[in-house]
Formats: sequence, structure tokens, C-alpha cells
Amino acid sequence: MIDMKEKQQQEIDLDKVYDYAEFTDKVSGRCNNCNSAYFKSSVKGGVFLRECRECGTKKSI
Repeated sequence: MIDMKEKQQQEIDLDKVYDYAEFTDKVSGRCNNCNSAYFKSSVKGGVFLRECRECGTKKSI
């Protein structure tokens, strides 16, 4: 049987860059996938990108 946490992790594609406006944080400042608050950030082409250092989930802010 798959519990909710495993189901949510399966739905998140780590290769995709999510738009923050469409996929907001469930808990502010925390990753939706692993609940980590440790991110690396970069700006490229005027787009701010936030990537979780634990699981690699990416969001453009």
C-alpha cells in the first residue's frame, strides 16, 4: 500500500522546473517534496531559479 507521502513524491518530476505561481510551497520556505529548507539559488536570463539541495526539485520564482 502506498501512503500519501510516497504518492506525493512520485508525482513530482525532478527534471521539470516548476513555476512558483502554479506550484506554491505547502509550507513557506520548505521543499514540497522532502520538506528541506536548504536551497541553492541562481539567476539566469532574468529568471530566479531555486533548487532544493536535498532532492533537486526546481522552481522558477
